Amino acid sequence: MSAKEAYERAVAEADDYHGHQEGYSGAINATPGFSDATVKYNNSKLPRYNFIEDRLSKLTKFQGAECICIKKPKPNTNRIKTQVEHIVEAGTKKWVLLYCVYEAWSDKFIASFEKKGEAVARARQHTENTKAETHVRIEKKLHKGIPLTAKITYKKAKDEAEGEWEFYGWASC
Repeated sequence: MSAKEAYERAVAEADDYHGHQEGYSGAINATPGFSDATVKYNNSKLPRYNFIEDRLSKLTKFQGAECICIKKPKPNTNRIKTQVEHIVEAGTKKWVLLYCVYEAWSDKFIASFEKKGEAVARARQHTENTKAETHVRIEKKLHKGIPLTAKITYKKAKDEAEGEWEFYGWASC
């Protein structure tokens, strides 16, 4: 994970925890951004606490947060970074045409029917009960079995590791 990704994750977590707070939560989500001070930290030869204390005495709330890299990320060096699992079902596949009812705004599936009239009747019933607009779409569906034919997953390298970053600074108000 890069410093940018770590900052974005920290901001998202602060947003989830503190909410909007009308623009000020006192947390990292109230900062106008960040800068990476790892080179300054390494050149200073100071212990981390002393370096951060010194930087906090010089930073203002308008400069955003700073971060230093505590543990360098190790990227995935695999030539192929994914795995494929093929799903094979015995037998032949039979497809059918169905009339499917969905809520218009959420695209939530309601039901499916072999006849358009039945689908329209169910859509009308749903709209009358919920006051939500519905749509009926004709779709080709697999009669039996599952439509999934392959799963592709991320293949982590043995030595791959996320980086660790420490953020500090003053939040804007």
